[in-house]
Amino acid sequence: MSLKSLIATGTKLWLDSVDPAEVQKNFAIGATGATSNPIIISDIIKAGQCDPLIQQLIAAGVADEPIAWQVTDRLVSDAQKVFRPIWDKTKGNDGYVSFELDPLLEDRELAPPHAERVRRYIELGKRWGLGRNNRLIKVPATPAGLDALEELAAAGINLNVTLIFSERQYKLAREACWRGAQRRPSLAQFKSVYSIFVSRVDVYTEKNVPQLSPAAQGQVGIVNAKRLWLLNQEFWQAKKCPLQQEIIFASTGTKKPSDPPDKYVAALAGSDIQTNPPATNDATDKTGKTYTRQVDQLPPAAVLAEIDKLVDQQKMEDKLMDEGTAKFADPHKALLKLIAEKRAALR
Repeated sequence: MSLKSLIATGTKLWLDSVDPAEVQKNFAIGATGATSNPIIISDIIKAGQCDPLIQQLIAAGVADEPIAWQVTDRLVSDAQKVFRPIWDKTKGNDGYVSFELDPLLEDRELAPPHAERVRRYIELGKRWGLGRNNRLIKVPATPAGLDALEELAAAGINLNVTLIFSERQYKLAREACWRGAQRRPSLAQFKSVYSIFVSRVDVYTEKNVPQLSPAAQGQVGIVNAKRLWLLNQEFWQAKKCPLQQEIIFASTGTKKPSDPPDKYVAALAGSDIQTNPPATNDATDKTGKTYTRQVDQLPPAAVLAEIDKLVDQQKMEDKLMDEGTAKFADPHKALLKLIAEKRAALR
């Protein structure tokens, strides 16, 4: 099986879903963690899997937004139980499920002022993260998210910093987490991961940097992720943390029909974590390929020089964060709308 070969290279396979059936299926083939977001939660609700819980909450007089969070908490908790043996076996190095904080804190219309957003991230992170051993709290690498990281890490919350596209964001995130970690009584259970979005970068360059040569076009997301992986290796090596502080290679599903479905899976094999959508895992497993370590292999120097010359990192980050925060907030609004429709239907 190709996924087993991927895991044998040193990649930790996490599932980009907390759908109970997918969690069980992927756990059986070697997945060791999972992540959630409002789109994933909506899909599970649409399938009717949460109807009994939603009915119970409606009967208890719970409003739509708290229902969304209680359903998310239940699904994440159920996935945590599946991966808990991994967490125990690795002494807290693996076996996590990520829980995303309120995306409406980044909504263009609804978001409160910066200081209030930071306060809310800290408050919600503690509420949904404290006392839940194998749960990572997902915080976006926005100005407010980044400013909340130190306090969250200091409070004992383990973190998945998401929506990272650039070296600038990554460095701010890791330094804030490390400052917070050093304020803990002990580093024994400190875990942080940094979700680098891969395929969205290639979608961006195809549209906004069309002058890239065929050798460079479609490689920028991979090069970006590998360079950040290397920086992460170098930074944490000297810190002597008991647990690994890792890169998550996120957004690993291909967006271009002509790309092989395992394009990013193969290119990033060999270390740290891949959170792959269920369809990407299925397609990867069917390739019949044997994967080898590629995470530390970069394209030729000429390709790297071309990428550095033509791709403006700050422009790329600005554009992708603008799109990313919309993709962050809009699905949560859709989730709330779906719960309101469920309320009407289940009555």
